[in-house]
Amino acid sequence: MKLKIGVIFGGRSGEHEISIRSAKTVIEQIDKDKYDVIPIAISKEGNWLNPSDSLRLFPADTQKFLSDSLKNYPANPIALLGDTKYKGLTRLGTSATEENFSPLDIAFPVLHGTFGEDGTIQGLFEMADIPYVGCGVLASACGMDKVVMKTLFRDAGLPICKHIWFLRSAWERDNDSVIKQAETELGFPCFIKPANLGSSVGVSKAIDKNSLREAIELAAKYDRKIIVEEGLNAREIECAVIGYENPQASLPGEYVIHDEAKKFLDYTEKYTGTGNNEFVVPARVSVELTEEIKQMATTAFCSVDGAGLARVDFFLRNDTNELLINEINTLTGLTDASGFPKMWKASGMKFSEVIDKLISLAIERHGDKSKNKTTF
Repeated sequence: MKLKIGVIFGGRSGEHEISIRSAKTVIEQIDKDKYDVIPIAISKEGNWLNPSDSLRLFPADTQKFLSDSLKNYPANPIALLGDTKYKGLTRLGTSATEENFSPLDIAFPVLHGTFGEDGTIQGLFEMADIPYVGCGVLASACGMDKVVMKTLFRDAGLPICKHIWFLRSAWERDNDSVIKQAETELGFPCFIKPANLGSSVGVSKAIDKNSLREAIELAAKYDRKIIVEEGLNAREIECAVIGYENPQASLPGEYVIHDEAKKFLDYTEKYTGTGNNEFVVPARVSVELTEEIKQMATTAFCSVDGAGLARVDFFLRNDTNELLINEINTLTGLTDASGFPKMWKASGMKFSEVIDKLISLAIERHGDKSKNKTTF
């Protein structure tokens, strides 16, 4: 009997469009002989769409993968219920009749950024007692917050770059003090980021006071917490991780930017295919450094209590050849342009096999947590 997989995507996030692209890839690559796929979109306003309406967010060639299997689902709004017989995320429709119940076997969130990668929807799945792909509440929340993440990395003995952080309210109250701190502790160039976002949304490079001020104003539109990191003359290396208590790391990959003077690796460079960057797998590093990257990636994964999947990003300094860990992405992009599936492909695992592994890990983790006593 096929497992019923609810692919949940979209969401109230600046990464809404990237999530749709990731979900498209999952739907096209998942083994249809093993799984019935139910697309469940969340609009930018936070509304949950029924499968038919969700499917319309994809291009026509993607819709055909699921159009036949979705004919039996009602066009009513999706209901999120929790009761003694049917736990949450079980009803596709608003009628109370038995035939409208359609429990999901596995939730597969393909959500990036706020309200998807930050532990919030993971908490909903925990309350509903449904297995779900990816990291749990703690790892997701810690992996989303770049400040907390770096604190955990430091405590795990992982080398990190210099950085400062502050709240939007502190910036609004006394921005001159913030500018002075960044100048004194980091200097220029430096990179300014919303602390709780990904896909390089709201990220800017500052080369002087004026550009720093503009960059902070931009980041503050997306988050109440802003982080500023030192600018490094470094290569950008990535490593994919899959697992639960004994995670595996892929071969690392590397973003090669052909013209450094034009642009850093921002949202446009990552997703619009301007031709100024190339993702190379495996990264052009020694065998010894490859093993160090893989070891640091799994250490980072374990430091946040990761489960399922993650992508760990590194800087490799050109001046000292020092390897620094930058961040972990607990619900990494799964688009056709994303590094995660490319790194596993180079490591000998097709993306359909990656999906199989992630689903089995979700079942394993749910079974492990189900052993916990909830009474005393």
